[in-house]
Amino acid sequence: MTRIAGVHGVLPPHRYEQGEITAALAAMCRPGEGEAGVLERLHATAGVRARHLVLPLERYPALSGFGQANDHFIEAGLDLAEQALTGALAAASLAPEDVDLVISTSVTGIAAPSLEARLAGRVGLRPDVKRVPVFGLGCVGGAAGLARVHDYLVGHPGQVAVLLSVELCSLTLQRADTSTPNLLAGALFGDGAAALVAVGREHPRHAESTGPQVVATRSRLYPGTERALGWDIGDTGFTIVLGAELPELVRLHVGEEVGAFLAEHDLKAPDITGWVAHPGGPKVLTALSEALGLDGSALELTRRSLAEVGNLSSASVLHILRDTLALRPPPPGSPGLLLAMGPGFCSELVLLRW
Repeated sequence: MTRIAGVHGVLPPHRYEQGEITAALAAMCRPGEGEAGVLERLHATAGVRARHLVLPLERYPALSGFGQANDHFIEAGLDLAEQALTGALAAASLAPEDVDLVISTSVTGIAAPSLEARLAGRVGLRPDVKRVPVFGLGCVGGAAGLARVHDYLVGHPGQVAVLLSVELCSLTLQRADTSTPNLLAGALFGDGAAALVAVGREHPRHAESTGPQVVATRSRLYPGTERALGWDIGDTGFTIVLGAELPELVRLHVGEEVGAFLAEHDLKAPDITGWVAHPGGPKVLTALSEALGLDGSALELTRRSLAEVGNLSSASVLHILRDTLALRPPPPGSPGLLLAMGPGFCSELVLLRW
């Protein structure tokens, strides 16, 4: 089985309390009287206390459009990607030249050459490193990326694979859009990056590492839900698609999906000793808890991450996995589940053994 040998999460240096961001967005977006009330209510009930932003808050009003925002994504994203990758490799006791595959995921900027290609010479990845840049998975990208890393290592058991996530959600801000989805996105999403290093079952670090193993994965699309979550892409960049039906979709589909997946491995939800769930938002987390019959402590680290840094899209589950290993390591040999939902509407499940 694939062994997770190292995980590292990083955040940009500019940290703001939620109230500071609320006031700044109100000044930038200039919502009408009724919309201003919606903005304040959404920010107050988002379950977010603070977030890290890639730019100082006062610089966002001066962004001239998608091109300039994307330039910041490439420049700052590359710095965060380097910090995340070198940190994860150090945690795994591996060097850049040991890496055979890099899967990179982001849904908040575009780069060609992609970020991992620009990063290769900077950190010392081999010229023959295999690269798979992925765009469009959104919040599910951390879980789906880990699943695809596992797929690769099953076929290349002596190799090293990296998952790299860079999400600078603040750069997608649509200042002229005062719709509820855009205001909600402005209440939830933060900036951050993360990297995960994994090794196949025949690699020497497999036996030496104490990280969890990947037992199995499951991917699922739910037909007829394509407009529940995603982007509309236009002249000003990325406009959020965020349907009010998301919590209900989680109740209808994800709980049943998790139950069926666990049953294939003779497990039930109470058997899981560590839940690593993407922090979609307070309503989504409530729906997930109810659908799975979880007690209040099961998603505590997920809710904590949402409060401290916001929703980091694909990077969030990697931050929460790191926190789980550092702050609340489950009993060795017990089962864990890493899961996320994203555009499609879809879910990705990764069964772990701690």
